[in-house]
Amino acid sequence: MEKWPLGIFTSVGAGLGAGIGAVKELGVPTVQLHAPPRDMATPEKAAEFKKQFDDAGIKVTVVFSGFEGESYADIPTVKKTVGLVPAETRATRLEIAKRNSDFARGLGCDALGMHVGFIPEGKSDPERAGVIEVACELCDHCAQNGQHLHLETGQETAEGLLEFIADVGKDNLAVNFDPANMILYGSGEPIEALRKVGKHVRSVHCKDAAGSDKPGETWGEEKPLGQGEVGMENFLSVLKEIGYDGALTIEREISGPEQKKDIADAIKLLTDLRAKILG
Repeated sequence: MEKWPLGIFTSVGAGLGAGIGAVKELGVPTVQLHAPPRDMATPEKAAEFKKQFDDAGIKVTVVFSGFEGESYADIPTVKKTVGLVPAETRATRLEIAKRNSDFARGLGCDALGMHVGFIPEGKSDPERAGVIEVACELCDHCAQNGQHLHLETGQETAEGLLEFIADVGKDNLAVNFDPANMILYGSGEPIEALRKVGKHVRSVHCKDAAGSDKPGETWGEEKPLGQGEVGMENFLSVLKEIGYDGALTIEREISGPEQKKDIADAIKLLTDLRAKILG
């Protein structure tokens, strides 16, 4: 497969991302796939979906694990509900993530992605120790399946993410870099952050955003690719600089005809930029 194959974030049952029909119509060779609901995350369904993707000539590069009860309504709600940080749901969600890793293995996919949540920053915080412990266990499970665990950027600064990766200390813990999330959450300038965490980046989201007037307190606004503050040519140039050669996965978190149009426009933009930067 060519360097920087284009991709789309998609779903086969979770109601998120562009559908498989749109992926086929738009003609991209890769997808990141949101893990389906429990009744569909079975070995039998994995084999069925694998055949669909194989027949369409589409490679699943990452399976993303989400959890019931998560809400992205606002930043305080994200802190309370998202990922493996909330203690009351941590054990249950760990088992779900392990099941999704097994589902990804059935698809022939070597990466599980997720938002781990807002990791407590204090080294002595017992909640931080609990999150590190569960991340270690999930990494070990992924390793048994021949997979890396990709942490999606957004909730942490680059420095905070590097510190967490070091504390977990697992060779298969990596980063899914989403530059727009750095802007949406107010967690740092994305190009600078990409350079800092570059050696850990194994997948990316091509997404754009404008910042909030209260960074870190209220959401920024997602924008069509090329119309926000990321600077996509600069983003791809730094991907080349850090030696990244994986998929460029478009994520547009709206629905309806506008989503499809924005994704098609993003494909053209990335195709043009890729040709310009790679030569």
